[in-house]
Amino acid sequence: MKKYSIKDIARLSGVSVATVSRVINNNGRFSEETRKKVLSVIEETNYKINYSAKSLRMNKSFTIGILVPDIKNYFFSDLVQKIEEILFEQGYTTIICNTARNAEKEQAYLQILQAKGVDGLIIISGVEAFSMNAASSEKKIPYICIDREPQDKSKTIFISSNHYQGAEAATESLIASGAKNLAIALYNRMSSASRSRLSGFEETLKKHQLGFDAEKNSLRISSDDTINQELDNFLKNNPTVDGFFSTNDTLAMKLNSRLKKIGKNVPQDIKMIGFDDTPYGEYSSPTLSSVRQNTQQLAQKTVESLLKLMDSSTTLGETILIPVELIVRESSSRI
Repeated sequence: MKKYSIKDIARLSGVSVATVSRVINNNGRFSEETRKKVLSVIEETNYKINYSAKSLRMNKSFTIGILVPDIKNYFFSDLVQKIEEILFEQGYTTIICNTARNAEKEQAYLQILQAKGVDGLIIISGVEAFSMNAASSEKKIPYICIDREPQDKSKTIFISSNHYQGAEAATESLIASGAKNLAIALYNRMSSASRSRLSGFEETLKKHQLGFDAEKNSLRISSDDTINQELDNFLKNNPTVDGFFSTNDTLAMKLNSRLKKIGKNVPQDIKMIGFDDTPYGEYSSPTLSSVRQNTQQLAQKTVESLLKLMDSSTTLGETILIPVELIVRESSSRI
């Protein structure tokens, strides 16, 4: 089989080598007709792009590293998939690293990604503020933080759903549906997103003169293994609770399951709203009200911002908030 060069592709396409290069890199000016012609010749000749030579020539790896705390989590996996798809369309491959919420594993992955010469990093969620200082590298790698406060905002762009808005909408909806004694359910390990949701819940209660008491209005969960016991203890101490805002759908579903076992009905006895609007919430019994995050917009803004950051054509220190939407279903309906 003949091995074709970029000059052969240019000759067969009837264009210059520079034009073929622009089409391959999707950079510069060329017509749609020219693009189709060049790509057709590339497909017919089975021309292989030498990415190693291209990387050396442009001092780029065309690779982006993504750190995600839990790839099994629906919201994270959905967001990562959308980011990967958009980056692929832009000519970039991705290295996805599941840190399992482990700080040491995260640092190990950072060093590996730096050694591989990635062009940029996307950091998704996490309890601790993110800093690149812990991982040493001669090359300053541009990075974007999603739902995770950067330690130094002046060095990056912070992109987040508007968690405060989501918590506010959920709490308002629970109050409007008749709930008078509300509680927020959340894990002890709190990311910046969880803290914003707690703040939105607390401030909304205060706005309605319902007050906020940490003992009465917040169910703190230590781990998945202790949910049942901690819920039982909380309800024993706070028997009048008639509404839960859960900081994620998985926790809401586990609470709902336990409530059924102890004779509490949702929404008749206790109303429930979750966060993330994961698919199984729509098919649960009762169906779960939840706050929907716009993962497509989060992914699009992230990729756009990172590419601009890598091209030094944007301003550091920006915070971008993406609106959320409350989806009301059976679990919080008025009886």
